[in-house]
Amino acid sequence: MAKSGLASRLYRGEAGLNIVGRRKLWFTVAGALVLVAVLSFAVRGFSLGIEFAGGNSFQVPASVGTLEQTEDKVNEALAAEGGGAEVVTAQKVGSTSGEYYELRTSQLSADQANAVKAKMADEFGINADQISGSQVSEAWGSQVTSRALLGLVIFVLVVAAYLVLRFEWRMAVAAIVSLFMNLILTAGIYSLVGFEVTPSTIIGFLTILGFALYDVVVVFDKVQENTRGITANNNQTYGEAANLALNQSLMRSLNTSVVALLPVGGLLFIGAGLLGAGTLKDLGLVLFVGMAMAFLTSILLSTPLLVLLKNQDPRIDAHTKRVLARRGAIARGEITPRGAARQAAAEEAGDEPIDPEAAALAGSAPKVGARPAAKRSAGARGGRPAGGGGNRPGGAKRR
Repeated sequence: MAKSGLASRLYRGEAGLNIVGRRKLWFTVAGALVLVAVLSFAVRGFSLGIEFAGGNSFQVPASVGTLEQTEDKVNEALAAEGGGAEVVTAQKVGSTSGEYYELRTSQLSADQANAVKAKMADEFGINADQISGSQVSEAWGSQVTSRALLGLVIFVLVVAAYLVLRFEWRMAVAAIVSLFMNLILTAGIYSLVGFEVTPSTIIGFLTILGFALYDVVVVFDKVQENTRGITANNNQTYGEAANLALNQSLMRSLNTSVVALLPVGGLLFIGAGLLGAGTLKDLGLVLFVGMAMAFLTSILLSTPLLVLLKNQDPRIDAHTKRVLARRGAIARGEITPRGAARQAAAEEAGDEPIDPEAAALAGSAPKVGARPAAKRSAGARGGRPAGGGGNRPGGAKRR
């Protein structure tokens, strides 16, 4: 029979990927990425939108030219009347009254904003009334940030309580660490690349927390199923059972992530990129980056961290030592694993190797032509009732 492909083995949980066994590698990579993200926070910072840094917004009819031409002329007006201000972002926006360009600039005073507006009208050859402008204070962005932080704290407390009740406190700790790692790495990408942080970005950050939690819960549910009563046998360690659960749920997590990323990718690349719907860019970008990071952290970080915490439990630690001691004794030939003698005898006789599972099933199956084995009633002999034989009364004696 031809060997199955990787996709088929992943679907059946038979890929045998040693994810938990390489947890030191994943922890090292995660620590290095967190260090890079923190350094980027301190050195580069974030590219804040005008809702957080403060600034001005101008709306110009799209009929004046292309977006690039409009941005160049607005920069010329800012250089002449804006005291060194410049365009921060420019995007095309549609409304019921028609399409227009929204250009956000650095902070301007009221007099500078009016002078820049008049200069822009002169550059475009339109009336100043066709250009609308507004000023955005940084206080509004601060309020959004404080509310988002409050929502994050409430979300983490509710999630921790649920995971403790549904699973155990170690799984809750591993899941919360995975969530924060997801946020830090996503924020690090924003800082390194220079993506603009807007209120839509904050909303997207809170949205990806739910997706990351869902993926972690799916994996932990399989881990709990595989490790239930594991200390009762000496054939498998907790880490091996958890790694098997990861392999069994890996294809499901991959399918979920791909299905979730496809519409988000369409929102980002088609809606914002090709169609020019700039209002979708901020939300689509943070969702795409955050969901991709959530898949990686739920697979490579949460379960290996759970195994690390569980190995600190005295019961699990003692069980692991028993399993390893038994395997060492088998390797030295001090004990013989169950079924090894029959396997060796079959190989010496030149027979086909015995499948242990098939042998166990064959031993429990009834032989051909055998009568069904039924438990006799107490005191029964020869298949007759205990009270006597035939149709004779139970109290009659044979003469």
